[in-house]
Amino acid sequence: MGLDILKEKGIPLDKQEFTWRDMVRVPTSKLDDDAFTRVRIVLMNGIESEAGRFSHSCARMNKDLQLALARVRRIEQHQQTMVNWLLPSDLSPLETTLAFEQVAIEVTASVAQHEPDPYLAQVYRFGLLEDFDHMYRYSALFDRVGGGDANNILQNYTDILPGRPTSVEHRAPEDDLRKHYDRTKAAPITKLNALTIMAGENQTHDYYMTIGPMFADPVARQLYAEIASIEEQHVTQYESIIDPTEGWMEKWLMHEAGEVYNYFSCLQYETNPKIKAIWERFLNYELGHLHYVMDIFKRTQKRDLAEILPATLPEPIEYRQHREFVRKVLKEEVDLRARGADFIDKSEEGPDSPSVLYRKKMNSEGSPSDTVSAGYKWNAGTELAEKTPPATLTRKGA
Repeated sequence: MGLDILKEKGIPLDKQEFTWRDMVRVPTSKLDDDAFTRVRIVLMNGIESEAGRFSHSCARMNKDLQLALARVRRIEQHQQTMVNWLLPSDLSPLETTLAFEQVAIEVTASVAQHEPDPYLAQVYRFGLLEDFDHMYRYSALFDRVGGGDANNILQNYTDILPGRPTSVEHRAPEDDLRKHYDRTKAAPITKLNALTIMAGENQTHDYYMTIGPMFADPVARQLYAEIASIEEQHVTQYESIIDPTEGWMEKWLMHEAGEVYNYFSCLQYETNPKIKAIWERFLNYELGHLHYVMDIFKRTQKRDLAEILPATLPEPIEYRQHREFVRKVLKEEVDLRARGADFIDKSEEGPDSPSVLYRKKMNSEGSPSDTVSAGYKWNAGTELAEKTPPATLTRKGA
């Protein structure tokens, strides 16, 4: 059932309260909770992180909005804390990395299938195959540094296979910019999709930049450096599809609507009752934020909210495995490359194209993603299975 966001007002700001004990809950279990509970936690931390990033940027450019932004931002700071602290302490940085890539694969796959704009759906599928390959490279690293089996984290929802090779994902900046939607014509789900995926990719970039230097293994350090660079490209790609002519108030309104939409999506699929209660609480908080911003918008913009906001929320993000869809995209589109805002087959890339020259320079001393996965092929149960010896002795007389 759709949620009427124009009528449902949620909880007003002055009733949204926290204490430190309330904010820091018992975390989820790394192995016992469903992997999609962790997917939702990771994504919602990214959504809240983007809310804070936007709010601070807006405040620096709009003196009259600073107090209103600060009031909402303080609550969202505490929401983000509660959400992020739901991750368990025994989830290692590399295991968390695998979780981040599972978010990128499964959420982007859902968005790509429900995006009504064919060009933007192609943009999402293009990025999806790159994140799919990142999962494969980090799974190889997980095996390399400790014999870990990535499927213990992924719980068999997501394939561990090569995608578009990370070593060929490096592009010149002019080949990372895409065509943006038209704010006056785009469907509400198109705007919500763009904000959601941009937020997720931005969080992933920031996380890799933070934990990359924490590894001692030089190949691990190089791999995080390489993939963090691709994540920056992804942020560039996804932010470029958002109409830059949207004003500050319109963007703020859409950010709040995006948070409502994402908490609503989480609520529909959550299987952990304690976490589900948090999604419901924050959905009502975000409805309160949305109506607070709606009131400011109506006072300052003199525009009809119906120009921007849908009466009811679109269908939620599908938190389920998308294996068949991803395999189909992998089979049909792995050889696509970018030229300007368009997608081309790799055979159409000339040797002097900006991205080819850029890749050649960046990979001139080798590719960490190729190095880490050399000879790697995921097999089930690698943490328990005995490693195959390099040679098999033959009995005398055999």
